[in-house]
Amino acid sequence: MSTASTPPSAPAAVHLEDRLTELEIKASYADDLLDTLNAVVARQQEQIDLLLREVSLLRRQGADGGSPGFRNPRDELPPHY
Repeated sequence: MSTASTPPSAPAAVHLEDRLTELEIKASYADDLLDTLNAVVARQQEQIDLLLREVSLLRRQGADGGSPGFRNPRDELPPHY
């Protein structure tokens, strides 16, 4: 066991430096993953907001009960066509 006044042996210092380097690499990968996940979550939130606006618009159109707007005659074909 080394004391504060005794410098660590060379192999122990190299081992400690290797461990520190590995931890720095892992932290770097974790930071990159966090940034990537943050971008994905932000993009998904934008998509959710867009979908909520579209659903709200469709609900308002349905509540109006007015004209359904332009309908394609192909939409009216029976399923066996």
